[in-house]
Amino acid sequence: MSKFTAEQVQQLNANLKTPQEVLKWSFDNLHPRLAMASSFGAEDVVVIDMMMKINPKARIFTLDTGRLNQETYDVMDEIRKKYNVSIEVMFPDQNEVEQMVRVNGLNLFYHSVGNRKLCCGIRKVHPLNRILSTLDGWITGLRADQTEVRSNANKIELDEQHNGMIKISPIIEWT
Repeated sequence: MSKFTAEQVQQLNANLKTPQEVLKWSFDNLHPRLAMASSFGAEDVVVIDMMMKINPKARIFTLDTGRLNQETYDVMDEIRKKYNVSIEVMFPDQNEVEQMVRVNGLNLFYHSVGNRKLCCGIRKVHPLNRILSTLDGWITGLRADQTEVRSNANKIELDEQHNGMIKISPIIEWT
């Protein structure tokens, strides 16, 4: 359960203007039980750069689904070197993946929406839930203009999907 109320979060969104102010508040109030979820795309790398300038001990995690491109690993290695940071890599449960592939095949997600949800659940959702259960807040590189679902998102939110923890999207207003 969050230690912040909806009213406090609303006030923070009104008062914290820049991504840097949002990140500074986040580190001041949640570190070390705060980490950034990164897939190492352009937005995430921008947020990582801001974070490292504010708190060089900031935590970063990623979900290694077992199906990432080599370019993703290359960017991860560059981030590690440039910022001298450890990246917490979360893997899916080996037994769950083996059972899923044994029953449905390696490319199951191409065959049905149900299979896609099963695959994402095992490879992404379960590892994400595992790490988020150890945190009080998490940081994303989301932008409101990326999807209709995100269009009403705020810089700081109570993440009801994850026990009301704090979800920070410092560049949500960027285009």
